[in-house]
Amino acid sequence: MNTEMELRSGRWVDDSYYKIHHPSGLTLCLFPQEGFHTTYAIFGTKYGSIDNCFQRQDEDHPEQVPEGIAHYLEHKLFESEEGDAFSRYAQTGASANAFTSFETTCYLFSCTDHFYESLEILLDFVQSPYFTDETVRKEQGIIGQEIKMYDDDPQWRLMFNYLRSMYHAHPIRSDIAGTVDSIAKITPELLYRCYNTFYNLGNMVLAVAGNFQVDKVREICDRMLKPSPLLPVRRVFPEEPDSVVCSKVEEHLPVAFPLFQFGFKEPVGQTVRSEREVAAMEVLLETMASEASPLYRRLLDEELINESSFSYEYFEGNGYATIMFSGESQNPQAVAQALLQEADRFQKEGIPQEAFERSKRALYGDMVSSLNNMGSVANGLVNMTLRGRDLFTYMDCLADVKPEDVADKLTRVFREEQSVLSTILPLQ
Repeated sequence: MNTEMELRSGRWVDDSYYKIHHPSGLTLCLFPQEGFHTTYAIFGTKYGSIDNCFQRQDEDHPEQVPEGIAHYLEHKLFESEEGDAFSRYAQTGASANAFTSFETTCYLFSCTDHFYESLEILLDFVQSPYFTDETVRKEQGIIGQEIKMYDDDPQWRLMFNYLRSMYHAHPIRSDIAGTVDSIAKITPELLYRCYNTFYNLGNMVLAVAGNFQVDKVREICDRMLKPSPLLPVRRVFPEEPDSVVCSKVEEHLPVAFPLFQFGFKEPVGQTVRSEREVAAMEVLLETMASEASPLYRRLLDEELINESSFSYEYFEGNGYATIMFSGESQNPQAVAQALLQEADRFQKEGIPQEAFERSKRALYGDMVSSLNNMGSVANGLVNMTLRGRDLFTYMDCLADVKPEDVADKLTRVFREEQSVLSTILPLQ
């Protein structure tokens, strides 16, 4: 088969990977590393929990499907008429798993031996759906229990209380697994429908990192991939205003200490963000709230946070983006106020140059270190590629980002009227 292959690398690192546009439509990202004992493979599709309303190019109108169907499909795909994929992996000694996020579904394994046999299992079962009325009904009870389990998880409740207070209509506010009522509407026909729509190889990526031979992986892909015509799909989202639903939400659950999540809603309208935009926001957050920042030290000295739980994240995707700060605190409101004050100080005084440069170096150093972890590399390649980004382009952007790149983020995003404080408080 004729295959388009390019070598991708960064300016400041010796590592590189092969990006292959396979004739089947699949994108392959291959990161061979001799001497490593463990090899990782991840087969991912750009299909997640927010893709509940879509219009295929070959159809005239959009279709609405039940919440939780992407996660349900992930569970069912491991099954076949001959048994389940986990039993097959047990024969090769591979450790396998899968996950569904808001925008992707991924199937993965790691192994120290019999890699090529395990890769064949992965390519086979992901391309071989098998759904019946009986097996679908059986799974409804299993996933229903999973949904109820997460309903009792304080961190999960904290997160979704936050998202539901921030977003009026975007499906990011809905649980990834759906609800007991929504999964009861799932049928084999709907599963096949969503599978045939989103598990098109042109919508998927295979990433492999570790000790393997590139030509051998290509040979297996040439033999096992089932080509299908490219099927563009338009995701349909309800209109989402820039405003938040409410600025505060709290719930009482059996926790030892109050939990908080505080953040800002980025103005709606942008569906794709470049590597440079994401890098700029990551550097800004590192400068503002890392362990080396004055803000972090002040929060710690005043016993408003503890160092083991405090974290921050730029959480963004198709039609949504928010900056989140999370942790434990006896006074979540005081933490939120301190974050607002620090954002205001940065706007008035400018971004401290020395701290900014230190943050860039720290983040870049973390990325370089992660290249020694094959699981992190494989996950990063899949995540970046499915979002239309490149791993090494992102690293180069981290090295190049300037204070002016983040200046408008401060004024556009760090606004009190676009903020939400979610808290989980102890029952007593």
